[in-house]
Amino acid sequence: QVQLVESGGGLVQAGGSLRLSCAASGRFFSINAMGWYRQAPGKQRELVATITSGGSTTYEDSVKGRFTISRDNAKNTVYLQMNSLKPEDTAVYYCKADVRRRITVPEYDYWGQGTQVTVSS
Repeated sequence: QVQLVESGGGLVQAGGSLRLSCAASGRFFSINAMGWYRQAPGKQRELVATITSGGSTTYEDSVKGRFTISRDNAKNTVYLQMNSLKPEDTAVYYCKADVRRRITVPEYDYWGQGTQVTVSS
């Protein structure tokens, strides 16, 4: 079984910073892309940022220049450094990992349980 455990959410004032972490554990062969998504109340879940195993990154337009995604492959952990936070960044943040459990099977998406980020104005 593969588990993703997020941490680092909380309450912060506008303009502040938070750092989210997501660690993958369990038995698996490899992890390819990892990413962060968020879901605000009444809205659909949206992509925030992704990073491949080689370190290539993509960002949603509204977070470019403010958020930075990174990963430590040795620790199977992905991070999201969030600076200059705005009230509209308030959401539950989820991490996702594309995991290949064995070399003979395809990749499968695994999700974390989510961590709340609240930005007050």
